[in-house]
Amino acid sequence: MTSSFYNLHVFCCTNQRPETHPRGSCAARGSIKLRDYMKARAKELGLLGTRINSAGCLDRCELGPCVVVYPDGIWYRMENNEDIDAILEEHLRDGQPVKRLMLKVDE
Repeated sequence: MTSSFYNLHVFCCTNQRPETHPRGSCAARGSIKLRDYMKARAKELGLLGTRINSAGCLDRCELGPCVVVYPDGIWYRMENNEDIDAILEEHLRDGQPVKRLMLKVDE
């Protein structure tokens, strides 16, 4: 018998590259501060069964800061706390993906 500690996992790219790297990095665009806010806000909202994790490079560097929600497999770009609130409240709490923040499959 297996059990799951979490229903949803959110992986936030916090990869850091040198400032001169042509692809840039999510950390250089503020992803660590955004991840920290997301973790604190998820706790405030009481999102039990949801785990917010740091991730290395998610290979969407030019589009970052990026997060991916599993098991849904939905990718988002987040730029500010309002974007994070929308992801947490609309998607993780209410089950409705936030279309305006979703990355397209071919990006």
